[in-house]
Amino acid sequence: PRALAFLGAQLAAGLAVLVQLNPYTIAFCLGSMPLVTIYPFMKRITYWPQLVLGLAFNWGALVGWTAVTGGMNWGVALPLYAAGVSWTLVYDTIYGHQDKRDDIAAGVKSTSLLFGDNTKAVLSVFSSSTIGLISVAGYMNGQGLPFYATVLGVGSAHLIWQLQKVDIHDPASCWRTFKSNTWFGGIILGAVLADMAYDRLYSDAAGSKEHAIQ
Repeated sequence: PRALAFLGAQLAAGLAVLVQLNPYTIAFCLGSMPLVTIYPFMKRITYWPQLVLGLAFNWGALVGWTAVTGGMNWGVALPLYAAGVSWTLVYDTIYGHQDKRDDIAAGVKSTSLLFGDNTKAVLSVFSSSTIGLISVAGYMNGQGLPFYATVLGVGSAHLIWQLQKVDIHDPASCWRTFKSNTWFGGIILGAVLADMAYDRLYSDAAGSKEHAIQ
């Protein structure tokens, strides 16, 4: 009963938010339901449940864009969405290494089991894809130098650090590394904010110079 009550409260809160959005965004939200529905069963079916999780979890990149703009710019939103999926494969594969013994005993699958001892090599590819796709999204959105400097410099360094630091055979190490991805999210947010601040300062300086000339 408590679980049902909690579920009901969550669904009610979600519905309350949903009805505040524009029709285009509501349609996008509903489009995620098949992924949300099938995800819990994926560990019984495929070694790529983390991919399905990424597709479902990062749907918010598409929803967020439509909620703010009322439309869709696929040139920006699609690489951002793909970057989120790639990042999810990185952090959730690391997370899954904590549970691999239990997963084997239960007969369920994961990318952690699929990649095995090759995890770091494979995740280096997904980490590179994450940085590259975020950069593409930034380019398509007209981001400036501070954005790229932060993403390519600090963001890349953090993902490299994760893969060097994590011991995939130590659950405690996997948990710490998984949690450190909050910092990566903060780095990307910082890149956007730094770019906004730079653009604002540059615009103010240009405006002042033009006013002085006049």
